[in-house]
Amino acid sequence: ALISCTGAAEQGYPTAQFNLGLMFAIGLGVAQDYAEAARWYRAAAEQGYDRAQNNLAWMYENGRGVAQDHADAARWYRAAAEQGYNAAQYRLGLMYRTGRGVAQDYAEAVLWYRAAADQGYVAAQYRLGRMYESGSGVAQDYAEAARWYRAAAEQGLAPAQFNLGWMYANGLGVALEYVEAVRWYRTAAEQGYDAAQHNLGWMYANGLGVAQDYNEAARWY
Repeated sequence: ALISCTGAAEQGYPTAQFNLGLMFAIGLGVAQDYAEAARWYRAAAEQGYDRAQNNLAWMYENGRGVAQDHADAARWYRAAAEQGYNAAQYRLGLMYRTGRGVAQDYAEAVLWYRAAADQGYVAAQYRLGRMYESGSGVAQDYAEAARWYRAAAEQGLAPAQFNLGWMYANGLGVALEYVEAVRWYRTAAEQGYDAAQHNLGWMYANGLGVAQDYNEAARWY
């Protein structure tokens, strides 16, 4: 398989170049070699292969096989993002939010988070919820925050489940419902999310959304 992949890569097939880069990146069938991974990702990326552009951007962002360069990372994330690759859209959003490789711009962060979130990318849905909750790059809107937290929570993301629970516990963007707050705190708590475990303990201690039960409170605390 490696010989076949190498032969196709050397003939300029971008899918093979990407796959060979991936094999070098993870050490599958070859010694792990980030520089070789970056070389093959670049060969595919320069032909417009979106997954290779995304992975090459990650190499630049983290200084793996190339000198760390956030501007180059942003450039390659953008190339993939503009082709609709959701992971790259999310990473480009992060770079705009933090101002790495690009000028900090919360509105641009929201734009790219939304592009990925609309494709169901769970981390982008969560981040978009946070932007709406804090009013960063968009008008503060708790209902929109809750909507995006729910989208991520229903995919199993514990921080989103916790945040949605907190919004139910405080009536922000949703009706105040302690039973719903407990439900979402519990789903996050059972994944080991410590803030949710603490809040679930507090709900049991105070009998909110559940029958008061100090033993259960102590267990979750």
